[in-house]
Amino acid sequence: MNLKKLREFPKNKALIVVTIISFIAFLLLTLIMAPTELYLERNTGYGVLDFEFAWTSEKINRIFNAWGSSGKQMELITTYIDFLYIVCYAFCYSGCILLITRKLKDRAQKIGLYVALTPFIAGIFDVIENINLILMLTNDSFIRGGSPFIASLCATFKFGFLIVGWVFIVVGFLVLLINKFKK
Repeated sequence: MNLKKLREFPKNKALIVVTIISFIAFLLLTLIMAPTELYLERNTGYGVLDFEFAWTSEKINRIFNAWGSSGKQMELITTYIDFLYIVCYAFCYSGCILLITRKLKDRAQKIGLYVALTPFIAGIFDVIENINLILMLTNDSFIRGGSPFIASLCATFKFGFLIVGWVFIVVGFLVLLINKFKK
């Protein structure tokens, strides 16, 4: 896969604008979704991460019994909103990775170009996860099927790819900082 075009496209100014806009949208969506998460966690003992990583129908049933129909409805709305969240975090994280990557050299830059794709790969897993969460929230027959396992597996891969991106951002930033002080 040839990713050399990402060294120059999109132009830095456009990349910065998209990264900032997606970051602001990411923060706003976090503020919109956070009250549901806090409410469910405090009042039922189960939050969205428990749902995403339930793995089994037994655990899903415990969560849904604790949430009740109103909690399930709240989570359904939040899961639909999460589709916008995916777009925001993918562009924001990828933009940060790409901005750092463009300042790196040689092998580090080549690695960064590939790592810039990880937020979008995470987003694909997040979409599959959300579809399975919605299926379980709207139709109990999916709880007994493979949806708990598929959603949890996709959540695992999603967070794995996001962690790879975050590690690159931190390490890349530190490398740039160290190089700047060496000069």
